[in-house]
Amino acid sequence: MLACIIFSIHAEAQFFSFSGNVKSPEGVPLPGANVYFKNLNFGSVTNPEGTFTFEKLPSGKYFLRISYLGYETYKGEINLTSDINENFVLHPVIIAGEEAVIRAVRVGKTDPFAVTDITKDDISVINSGKDMPYLLSMTTSFVPTSDAGTGIGYTGFRIRGTDAFRINITMNGVPLNDAESHGVWWVNMPDFASSVNNMQIQRGVGTSTNGAAAFGASLNIQTLSLNNKPYAEVSTSLGSYNTKKHSVSAGTGLLNNRLTLDLRLSSIYSDGYIDRAFADLKSYYLSAGWHTNKSRLKLITFSGTEKTYQAWDGVPEYTLDVSRTYNGMGKYTNEMGEDTFYNNETDNYQQQHYHLHYFREFKPDFYVNTTLHYTKGAGFYEQYKEEEKLSDYLIPDITVGSEIINSTDLIRRKWLDNDFYGLVFSAVYKNNKMENIIGGGYNIYDGDHFGDIIWARYAGISEINQHWYDNNGIKKDFNIFGKVKYNLTGTFNTYADLQLRGIDYRIDGLDDDLIDISQTHNYIFFNPKIGCNYNIGDNKRAYFSFSIAHREPDRSNFKDAKKGDPVPLHEILYDYETGCNIKYNDWALDMNFYYMDYDNQLVLTGEINDVGDPVMKNVKSSYRIGLELVSSVIFSEKMRWNANITLSRNKIRNVNILVDNWDYWNDPDNEPFQYTYPKKITNISFSPGLTAGSSLEYKLFREFTFTLHSKYVGKQYIDNSGSEERKLDPYFLNDIIIHYSLKGRYVKHLDVSLNLINVFNVKYISNAWVYRYFENKEEKRFDGFFPQAGLHFITGLTFNF
Repeated sequence: MLACIIFSIHAEAQFFSFSGNVKSPEGVPLPGANVYFKNLNFGSVTNPEGTFTFEKLPSGKYFLRISYLGYETYKGEINLTSDINENFVLHPVIIAGEEAVIRAVRVGKTDPFAVTDITKDDISVINSGKDMPYLLSMTTSFVPTSDAGTGIGYTGFRIRGTDAFRINITMNGVPLNDAESHGVWWVNMPDFASSVNNMQIQRGVGTSTNGAAAFGASLNIQTLSLNNKPYAEVSTSLGSYNTKKHSVSAGTGLLNNRLTLDLRLSSIYSDGYIDRAFADLKSYYLSAGWHTNKSRLKLITFSGTEKTYQAWDGVPEYTLDVSRTYNGMGKYTNEMGEDTFYNNETDNYQQQHYHLHYFREFKPDFYVNTTLHYTKGAGFYEQYKEEEKLSDYLIPDITVGSEIINSTDLIRRKWLDNDFYGLVFSAVYKNNKMENIIGGGYNIYDGDHFGDIIWARYAGISEINQHWYDNNGIKKDFNIFGKVKYNLTGTFNTYADLQLRGIDYRIDGLDDDLIDISQTHNYIFFNPKIGCNYNIGDNKRAYFSFSIAHREPDRSNFKDAKKGDPVPLHEILYDYETGCNIKYNDWALDMNFYYMDYDNQLVLTGEINDVGDPVMKNVKSSYRIGLELVSSVIFSEKMRWNANITLSRNKIRNVNILVDNWDYWNDPDNEPFQYTYPKKITNISFSPGLTAGSSLEYKLFREFTFTLHSKYVGKQYIDNSGSEERKLDPYFLNDIIIHYSLKGRYVKHLDVSLNLINVFNVKYISNAWVYRYFENKEEKRFDGFFPQAGLHFITGLTFNF
């Protein structure tokens, strides 16, 4: 019924053509210029002659933006009531362009990869305080999750079923992934989205970049945006679960055509949907830039401080029917024999970033960018532990009369104190037919891991803040890459991208179980990427690419490896991508087919090490194969629809699934240590075969927008056994976003928003874990599920001056 109504509206609209050409003041055509309708989130690029054509646009007003690297952006309004052909002249910029900083790691319009571009406008409408994974949740093949159930605090995401530890993330070309764990912890960067100008998600291996290998996708973030005029913004949001966000930002604009200063301060608090899963977050962002017509020097510093109550264990399955919000972390028995919770079972961390960017244009077609960066992180998580052995904390047993005390209740802190610094660079040279890029970087990570006891019921002969373990990880990472893009015929482009990456990683010291984890690993990886692109007319193209990526094991893979077993091997990915983009003036369709073939992928099989920790094992053969469809339809000036769907198969071949046998400890001669279940083929965990997203936007009038966001995530298996007994049910979510913007006498504009989230109050679970074992010949398990909040809301108010 909805489709019939929409298409009937579409059928009644009048359509006209809009065409033109884009040139420099000297009359030179500008091929590849972006011609974009801001109010429709739709556009195209000029052909080699600098012309563009939109053959069938609904009548109405359009806000046009035309941009080209090195030239001032044209902004104007088009009132389309008849066919229009118009000429546009772009003038060279008087200061160096910001977008050149991330050109080396971004995919261009004719590069043979599947990408999603997200603009500042896309983010600002939904930026009510939730972490980055929830702001990106409507993008293709994307599934977010939240420990606290509200999208604030500890959050994560997967793309094509690949977890965030295998996704490369950079900010202005600087790696954000932790060098040891490979993860990015958005909780350390609260309200970072308010300082983002644009983002690009590259699905698959994508183009070469700095930092950890992309094994499912990469996310490139740009914060460097030039505001020519002074501005100020005050924003506040309030919502369910005592959610509060307050933010203020301001900038000087361009002073004397040279100096810019920008500042943002933010505070976010939420109690969380899960019991006691509060998040108290604060951050700032500060930048200072010196601009000339040929160069730019810019210093950026930003920091995040977080305190969150731990909710990492999830909700045991047997309590879900009684309480979906139960959080067992911090639970202990007091002196009265009553169950209670330690009120400071928290995670505490501060991370400070410094980036110094220098850009220099030598010629309009040749420029260089370098960045020095330094990140300082320090923090701990605090835990109350009952009946811990004194010997596990290097405390001698205590003798009181004839009694020997060998265990105690205690409070411990596990610390991480790390430094990450280095240099990244890029150089770009281009002419009419070719673009050449050379880039790379050298980075050093130095991380100290240690633990202290801050209180013990029986302290014995221990020191104040008893230090019980200490180890250090040092990782040196260099890479250099070269990219060549060549236009053979005007319609056929080739792409070649070669990267050499070297890693030197050393761990020294004892882990928290007092086991020596000292070891050294060295790698040299060669990561080639080739592809081609064929433009079939102005608005259609087809492409193909083949890429190879290597990924080293992370810290946990190394330190948890079972003694006597082979050292975990690095993983290899062979990524085949082919697709086409079809654009007409009122609709567009992107189709991408991928086949990701893994060699020695590290997966959980149920195997454990000598102290009972799970071990990730290399499996020789596994793959992901899928089809991604992305579509947008402009029904009228008032209505548009964006949608995406991913269909996939995600499999592991020839793997042994292991289950612990606790009966072994009673009868080791007659019982196996673990039961083995061979699988010729099984499903990769947390890899839904179907994901889909839909965004239907309707403008009641220019200032008032109503948007319906819908997200479907198919069945997900919790482990790699592929058992129907251990799976997450599919879920279908709907959010309503109401946005109203108006101009005032004393403000540039005032924005009011209301986000109604999960409007149908769906009870769903986005993540889980399971540990299986046999006891008395019966299979049992420990598990944790992460239920997400039902119907809730966030309302926001933003003043722009």
